[in-house]
Amino acid sequence: MSSAQENEREVSGSVPLEEIERSGKPAFVLSLTEVKLLGIAGVGFFLDAYDLFIINPVLTMLQYRLYGGNSLPVGLHGFVNASANIGSVIGQFTFGYLADALGRSAIYGKELMLIIFATIMCLTTPTGSLSPNSSLIYLGIFRIILGIGVGGDYPMSASVTSDRSNLYKRGTMLAYIFANQGWGSFIGSLNTVIVLACYKHVMNDEGETSKADGVWRIVVALSLIPAFATLYQRLTMPESTRYTEARRMAENQEADLEKEVRALKNVGHNTEGITASSSHSGSDIEKEDRTQESAVPPSQNGPANPEAIATKKDKAQIGEFIAYFSEWRHAKHLIGTCVCWFLLDIAFYGINLNQNVVLTQIGFAGKTGSDWEKLFKVSTGNLIVTALGFVPGYYATVLTIEKLGRKWIQIQGFLLAALFLGILAGKFNTLSHAAFIVNFALLQFFFNFGANATTYCYPAEVFPTRFRAFAHGISAASGKAGAIISALAFNALSQDIGTPAVLWIFFGCCIAGAFFTLLLPEVKGRDPDLVLAQEIREARANQQVLKGVM
Repeated sequence: MSSAQENEREVSGSVPLEEIERSGKPAFVLSLTEVKLLGIAGVGFFLDAYDLFIINPVLTMLQYRLYGGNSLPVGLHGFVNASANIGSVIGQFTFGYLADALGRSAIYGKELMLIIFATIMCLTTPTGSLSPNSSLIYLGIFRIILGIGVGGDYPMSASVTSDRSNLYKRGTMLAYIFANQGWGSFIGSLNTVIVLACYKHVMNDEGETSKADGVWRIVVALSLIPAFATLYQRLTMPESTRYTEARRMAENQEADLEKEVRALKNVGHNTEGITASSSHSGSDIEKEDRTQESAVPPSQNGPANPEAIATKKDKAQIGEFIAYFSEWRHAKHLIGTCVCWFLLDIAFYGINLNQNVVLTQIGFAGKTGSDWEKLFKVSTGNLIVTALGFVPGYYATVLTIEKLGRKWIQIQGFLLAALFLGILAGKFNTLSHAAFIVNFALLQFFFNFGANATTYCYPAEVFPTRFRAFAHGISAASGKAGAIISALAFNALSQDIGTPAVLWIFFGCCIAGAFFTLLLPEVKGRDPDLVLAQEIREARANQQVLKGVM
C-alpha cells in the first residue's frame, strides 16, 4: 500500500472492503468470544423490551385485582405506564456520563443491580394492604427506579460492545444486541400466555379472577432469571484496551501520537475478550514505554476538541465534552443522532404502547367472554403482534448492516415506515382486516429493519471512545423523551382529532427523520478514534505553525 493510500485511510478512519471481507466469513457469523459478549450485553435490551411489554397486561390484571374489572384512574394509569420511560431518561444521562468519566468497568453491572432491586420491589406491591390508588403509586415509584437501570443499560452495553468489537463486525454486533429487544417482547408475551393458561382452572372455572394478582407477579419475576445469570460477568468485566488507549491519548499532551494510532488500529481488528487475561493481551504497543504515560490521575481529564487536546489543560470531563461538541463538524452528528431517535420513538412507541387499535382490527381486543378469556385473548393478540414484524425486522438488519451500511438502512426504514403509516392513516376506516394486518406487519418490519435499530447503532459508532457513552446516553434520552410524549399524548389526541390524524403526525415524524439522517456520515468501517487522532495531528501542526510565526 502506498503512503498516500495509508494517509487517506487514516484520515477517514475506514478500511477498504476487500480487507473487511478477507476472512471469507460473513459478519453475522460469530466467534465464541463474540457470543459471550452478546450474551452479557444483550440482557439489558431483553429486559427493556420485556418490561415495556409486560406493563400493559400487568395493568389489565390489576384492574381485576384492585378495581373489580373497572378501568384504572386515568392519571394513575398514565403515571404507571410512563414511569419506566421517565426513569430511563435519568439513567441514560447519568450512566452515560459516568461511563466516560470513570470508565466502563467501574460502572458496568451497577445498572443491572438497580434493575434487579427495582424488580423485586415491584413484586412486593402490597395490593392486599394498601388502597388501590396507593398500590399503583407504589408500583409506579419502583418502576421509575427500574427505568433508571434500564436506561443506564443503553449507553453502557452500547459502549462496552463497540469498544470491544472487531471494527468490521461492529455494526453487526450492535444489531445483535438490539435484536434482544424483539426477543424480550416476544418472550414477555409468551410467558403471559403460558402463566395465564396455568391459571385457567382457578380463574375461569372457579371464578377467582383476583388470582390475576399471582399471574402478573410470576411473569414479572421471570425476568430476574437472565438478570441474575449475567450479573457476575458484568461486575467483573475488565476495562477494554480501546478505552484505555483512547483515554491515554486524550490525557497525555506529550503522547507519541503515531504509537497511539497504531495501538488503536491494533485493537480494531479483533473482538476483545471479556476476561482479564484476554482483555489486556492483545496490544504489545500498549505495553511499551509505560514511563511515557502522563502523570495526570485518571479522574483529571483534558479538554477534548482537537486543538485543546493538542495544547492540554486540565478540565473536568463535562468541559471536555462541551469543548469537543462546540465544533459544528461534531455537533451536527450529535444533533443528528438525538433528533432521529426522538422522531423515531414518537412514531414507534406511539404505535406499540397503544396497541388496542391493532388488537381490535385483528379480533383480539378482549371485549367479550369471561374475565379470564378477555385477558387470554389480549395476551394472545400481543404475541401475534410481536411475532408479525418485531423479530424478523431486527434480523434483517443483522444480516445486512455491514453490506448496506447504517445510513442507507436508516433512510429507507424511515421512508418505508412513512409509506405504511400513510396507507394506514389514509385508509384507516376502509382497509379489510387482512390488509390492515399486512400493512401493520410491514410497518413493524421496516421500523426494525430501519431506524429503530440504526438509531441505537449510530451513537455507538460515530463518536470517539472518550465521549461515546455520554453521547449515546444523550441520544437515547432524546428518544425516550419522544416515547414519553407519544405515550401521554396518543390517547388524548386520538379522542380530539381521531386516530388517522395521529397516524399522519407519525408519518411526518418519519419523513423528518429521513431528512435529519443526512446530517450523519456513513460509519461502516469507520474508526472515530482514528478520525479524532487525525484531527489532533492537524491541530498540533497548526500550533507549531503559530509558534513559528510568533
